[in-house]
Amino acid sequence: MRKLVAILRGIRPDEALGIGEALVEAGFSMIEVPLNSPEPLDSIRQMAGAFGDAALIGAGTVLTPGDVDAVGQAGGRLVVSPNCDPAVIARTLERGMVSMPGVFTPSECFAAIRAGARAIKLFPASLAGTAGLKAIKAVLPADVEVYAVGGASADNFGDWFDAGAAGFGIGTALYKPGDTVDTVAASARAMVAAYDRARR
Repeated sequence: MRKLVAILRGIRPDEALGIGEALVEAGFSMIEVPLNSPEPLDSIRQMAGAFGDAALIGAGTVLTPGDVDAVGQAGGRLVVSPNCDPAVIARTLERGMVSMPGVFTPSECFAAIRAGARAIKLFPASLAGTAGLKAIKAVLPADVEVYAVGGASADNFGDWFDAGAAGFGIGTALYKPGDTVDTVAASARAMVAAYDRARR
């Protein structure tokens, strides 16, 4: 499974199925609809119903346990946050969903791990850099996956893999509001090809 999360900030429900299909066909295994998008739960509901067997569908910018419940009720199984909130992580795990909290410092990493997260999002990765990730990975449990988000791209996947990243979250390089399905499909195929090259 390619550990690539498509971050679809600003997507509208009427775009969800077309863009979701393009991403899944290209090889993305996870799709995140940030909750500050227009009617995000509707988009999540549509994509979870159509592609939930092929990809992990869920929400980003999840800030409260109530948000977790709403995502779960819409059929989402992935909960991504920009921060590390133990209550959000706990509710996610109680519901049998996948938690990916945002972290930046070693203290936040270990707070997330103590709360039960097994995948964490280094954000913004561009500020930590590959050297920062490498230093943090040296002290983290080996079974905790770190996803680089905000600074990882097709141009530097190999550098991030070398530093210990397990996967990546890709936002505006993949989708911007107003992009057509064809545009997103082409970007997704290029991103997957770069990921595959970097993994060899």
